Amino acid sequence: MIEAFLAPFRYPFMLEAIGVGTLVATACSLLSCYIVLKGWSLLGDAIAHAVLPGVVIASALGFPIAIGAFVAGIGCALGAGFIQSHSRVKEDAALGVVFTGMFAAGIVLLAFLTTEAHITHILFGNILGIEPEDFWQTLIGGGVTLLVLLLKGRDLKLFCFDPTHARSIGLNIAFLRYLFLALLSAAVVAGVQAVGVIMVVALLITPGCIGYLLSNRFGTMSAIAVVSAVSANLVGILASYHLNVSPAGAIVVALSLIFAVVLVAAPEHGLLASRRARRAAATERLRSA
Repeated sequence: MIEAFLAPFRYPFMLEAIGVGTLVATACSLLSCYIVLKGWSLLGDAIAHAVLPGVVIASALGFPIAIGAFVAGIGCALGAGFIQSHSRVKEDAALGVVFTGMFAAGIVLLAFLTTEAHITHILFGNILGIEPEDFWQTLIGGGVTLLVLLLKGRDLKLFCFDPTHARSIGLNIAFLRYLFLALLSAAVVAGVQAVGVIMVVALLITPGCIGYLLSNRFGTMSAIAVVSAVSANLVGILASYHLNVSPAGAIVVALSLIFAVVLVAAPEHGLLASRRARRAAATERLRSA
């Protein structure tokens, strides 16, 4: 049984998939902590979907799709910000309008432009058969994201928690906002080429939620988010080999199951803990009455 379980590790393409997935999972899960605390979950979803027209156009012109995806992702965030600033439409609605419009435009462009991009690979990724060019683009995108988070993580954390204090100590809030948008776009670019839009959205939201339910400290929250995302990546890829299912789908299912368990059983913020706290409060009120 153990030998059958370890069989996937004999194949180079499986080891490559696990390595690429681990890099993407680490970069996206760290960003997810900032996204959850800042309340920008819809922004991550929007950018992940909005990269489609950039991917299609770049592929049709013979450019690296990472360039097109990055430009489209930044364009989505800036476009939504412009609509919010110059109209009565709120940020969440503006994001919804922009990213659905861009995603639909990408689907339409696929019918008219001759490209090497395939809608299935864009949505669900091709982590088990990633091309060398995509591999290096993913490596660069994920590596740059991790490096910038290492260098500017404290400033970005202060920007998310208390932008007023960050501004008072001399930090450039506008620069940090655009830096975060660029990092988010870079992580999406890295993830879309390897694991697709659907998994990227899950990795940008769910790990941060898991960490947030289990810890009140940002460092611990980040560590939990990374461990949960990397574990789900490993379990999902192994499950895809043994069950012959989509790797991206299996990874997201594994991550969602981890979230479901944590949501119920988290010692302080889980559903069971909240129920116990309500019962204790009710009992205390009855005693005091």
